[in-house]
Amino acid sequence: MKLYITRDQEEKRGIFGGYKGMRFILTCRVELNQEETALVEKYKTWDYVVHSFETIDGSKAIWTIEDLVKRGRSVACDGVVTLLQYEEDIKNACKNLKTLLLVMASFGGTEVFEY
Repeated sequence: MKLYITRDQEEKRGIFGGYKGMRFILTCRVELNQEETALVEKYKTWDYVVHSFETIDGSKAIWTIEDLVKRGRSVACDGVVTLLQYEEDIKNACKNLKTLLLVMASFGGTEVFEY
């Protein structure tokens, strides 16, 4: 699995065109390999919520496996610190997704744990 992250920025303008600062945009896309895609298909987990969060307008954003793989998703924010937090959150969410894929791949086998 690969996570592609793009950071962008744009100027915010007021009603009359006055400068209102910067808006920052984080775009994320996930690429699954053939085996991972087969697991998602087999277990019908395209609608699995990878990440959910509150956006700058107060609405709730939900990103699923399908969103990230087939379309990619973007989120805008008003601060670099918030952008970095979104980025860290999506990285952690993708680590959790990778764990889910590993568990799906482990069915039918035996794991041995030594302590």
